[in-house]
Amino acid sequence: MSKVMNKLKPASKALACGVVLSGLLACSPVIKHHGYVPTPHELAEVKVGVDTRDTVLEAIGAPSAAGVLRDSGFYYVSSEVRHFGPKRPKVISRELVAVSFDQRGVVSNIERFGLEDGYVIVLDRRVTDSSVQDKGFLRQLLGNIGNFNPANIPGANN
Repeated sequence: MSKVMNKLKPASKALACGVVLSGLLACSPVIKHHGYVPTPHELAEVKVGVDTRDTVLEAIGAPSAAGVLRDSGFYYVSSEVRHFGPKRPKVISRELVAVSFDQRGVVSNIERFGLEDGYVIVLDRRVTDSSVQDKGFLRQLLGNIGNFNPANIPGANN
């Protein structure tokens, strides 16, 4: 019986090591890339004071976003986000290239920004802010006692 137990120990150790290694490999971070930013070589093709909106579109492609006003500019945005297990995703890289135009539609400026230039800018925020933040349920309920007006009841004006 002891011979069988001695043979099982190395096999069980190998199995345990295999389970631990596969568990560690499963927890590797996943990095997702979003958006498009032209390379410095592509941006070198765009000449300030010479190129127009149409030539910029031909040279480096359509922007991720455009300014609200017609003459404001093109914005190219690229992000890298790291997802690691159940943790909240973290932005590890964000680049923004802004191509500005003058009133005639000619390139007036090209700027490149990154995370090292400032704070992380939330590009899309889908949260509805409530105006009721510091009040609990009872405080809201008791605060509305004096605001009751019987004229506001539907059908009361008969």
